[in-house]
Amino acid sequence: MVVHSQSAALDHCSLIKTCKPTTSVFKGIPVVDLRDPEAKNLIVKACEEYGFFKLVNHGVPMEFFTRLEAEALKFFNLPQSYKDKAGPPDPFGYGFKKIGSNGDVGWVEYLLLNTNPQITSLNSLTVFRETPEIFRSSAVNDYIQAVKRMTFEVVELLADGLKIEPRDALSRLLRDEKSDSCFRLNHYPPCPELQALGGRNLIGFGEHTDPQIISVLRSNNTSGLQICLRDKTWVSVPPDQTSFFINVGDALQVMTNGRLRSVRHRVLAESMRSRVSMIYFGGPPLSEKIAPLASLMAKGEESLYEEFTWWEYKTSAYKSRLGDYRLGLFEKKTGGAAGQ
Repeated sequence: MVVHSQSAALDHCSLIKTCKPTTSVFKGIPVVDLRDPEAKNLIVKACEEYGFFKLVNHGVPMEFFTRLEAEALKFFNLPQSYKDKAGPPDPFGYGFKKIGSNGDVGWVEYLLLNTNPQITSLNSLTVFRETPEIFRSSAVNDYIQAVKRMTFEVVELLADGLKIEPRDALSRLLRDEKSDSCFRLNHYPPCPELQALGGRNLIGFGEHTDPQIISVLRSNNTSGLQICLRDKTWVSVPPDQTSFFINVGDALQVMTNGRLRSVRHRVLAESMRSRVSMIYFGGPPLSEKIAPLASLMAKGEESLYEEFTWWEYKTSAYKSRLGDYRLGLFEKKTGGAAGQ
């Protein structure tokens, strides 16, 4: 994904959306220390107010970050013909600019990998088979296993804070051998020709919410991530390569009957520095019914959503555009609605 001239760059980006520049760097991102005795309450507060928080003192070795990031960059810097052998996505494998199958594009290339060893993707195997000297599966596996253990702890603390019973009501879905979780490596190359866009920002990955229960993101120290606050203001999230950023997903919004809201977010391209991010998406088994948890429902409280399986929601989400309000199709038409 290398462009050598300004005119070529503009042609290359012609289908990619732009947006007005956002100068506001948000310094109010909630920070949770995983070892803080009050962590369970701080997680709940952050998820209620923002659907998003930064996690520090998480226990995942920095060595796992740096090793995986280095190997990912080696892969993304390969000639395009080599990378294309691991695509197009099925949905797993290598993707370039095209996000999904419904017309969304961005200034991004990515690898989407399955985290369930029971499901094998030929594209995922190609990544490791074609480039064993560059991309070792052990780097991916070490990172994913460490992040999964940390995520189980986070959602159990969340359950404690919300007084969900049993405590593993959320974590058991992620631990399940049929858990439909996945792992994504995103690479946003620098775009020096941004000046030619008249001061507008190029969209790396368009605005969306994540459909799963929870998302766990780590990136290098290049900025670009933005979240949308409740007042519809877009703000930039200061990067921190030593920490994780946790997103509430759509499924968790439903399971808490709208008490926690999935956060709308996007990534903007940088002019001089590449951004590398790695995201674990924690999803339930495909057959799992998604509905408000009984232990969270007050007496007489009605569900804001129709009950659905994760497979039904995932299928619906994949048929939509990236920025669509996907939960709208599953909101009850009477008795109130959660809203966007």
